[in-house]
Amino acid sequence: MSAYTKRMALLANRIFVDYGRPLDAKSAKVTKVMSEQPEAIKIKDWYPPLEEYSNILATLRRLGLFRDEHADFRDEMDRLRALRGKPRKTWGKKSEKS
Repeated sequence: MSAYTKRMALLANRIFVDYGRPLDAKSAKVTKVMSEQPEAIKIKDWYPPLEEYSNILATLRRLGLFRDEHADFRDEMDRLRALRGKPRKTWGKKSEKS
């Protein structure tokens, strides 16, 4: 084999993930970590049960044990809108037609 053939074989191996040279321990660890699947795929229940959390927090809010400032603000805006004699945003003329 000529030097050119050896060099091309080494470059092809580097491109197509076949390691042409032996790796030291640090490079082998990096290669192993990067070849594993991401944590999100390994862990089945990655996302929390948001629907359960929102139901629990809504119940706690009704009981007065949890303070949701954004929901309080929305309720206050609805209350002030009702005092001005305006319907809720979803209760307009368009929703009355259907």
